Amino acid sequence: MSVQPTTRFRELIKQPGCIIQPAVFNPLSAKIAEACGFEALCLGGYAMGAHTAITEPLMSLEEVAQIVRGVRLVTNLPLMVDAGAGWGDPLHVMRTVKVLEQAGASSLHIEDQFFPKRARYHMGVEEVISTEEMVQKINAACQSRQDPDFMIVVRTDAMRTHSYAEGVRRCNAYVEAGADMIMIFPDSEQDTRNARQDIPDVPLVYVNSTGNKFNRGVYTRDQLDQWGYKILYDAISSVNVVAKTLFSYYTHLNQTGEHGLDNSEMVQIRASVERAIGLEEMYKLEQLTLGDIHMPKLSRPK
Repeated sequence: MSVQPTTRFRELIKQPGCIIQPAVFNPLSAKIAEACGFEALCLGGYAMGAHTAITEPLMSLEEVAQIVRGVRLVTNLPLMVDAGAGWGDPLHVMRTVKVLEQAGASSLHIEDQFFPKRARYHMGVEEVISTEEMVQKINAACQSRQDPDFMIVVRTDAMRTHSYAEGVRRCNAYVEAGADMIMIFPDSEQDTRNARQDIPDVPLVYVNSTGNKFNRGVYTRDQLDQWGYKILYDAISSVNVVAKTLFSYYTHLNQTGEHGLDNSEMVQIRASVERAIGLEEMYKLEQLTLGDIHMPKLSRPK
């Protein structure tokens, strides 16, 4: 019997070294990340919100759950899901955990921001609830999971709104309330280095936000490993890379009327995509059920 993604994730966290979890936003990006050798994935809120073009604060629980289901259908890798502020009070958090766990998440992270989440969060205007209210949400999350290996990750944004010291105080309170891991956003390299000794009793997650406007550090796995972090959560790069490529391609196509692509390279890329989505297995099944495949003869230019 194969190991459940939740159990596999627990096992990964116990192993030495820092794990990279790249953000995916749909089944294809998940399959490509898996083909590239990653052992765990995340569905980041920014990535999902940008992919749907409605932004994270406007996404409903069911919209996120649909993405989770789609990704889980194509990969068995551990999947951490951004559950934002849990879609409400502790009662709503209980339902959030149940829905996302059933949809196929291996873990989720909830944050101590207000609900409804505000779009101006993306401008750096972060607003947090009280520690006491967040502790109630954590208790509700821990009580509602069905699989004991399902991990509750708790994020604080208080290091930006208040101070590093307040963020540390909250993190340790969240650990005491039952958080399995802590996700933090230190504002300086020194604070990033100090976090392991100041929050000693739980694995730490650092979020790399490439392209952020606030000069938050973007670090390598080796750096974060040396500083004691368990997960490098690469939250936004996949969206940035896809957007950069599409802006360039669509602009060129619109301006010139030509695709400007090297066909031999595109043949290789297309073959890689088809391998990632499992077309070869589909061909084999069709051959078993429909008989020999007779490939059409391709006409060649004279």
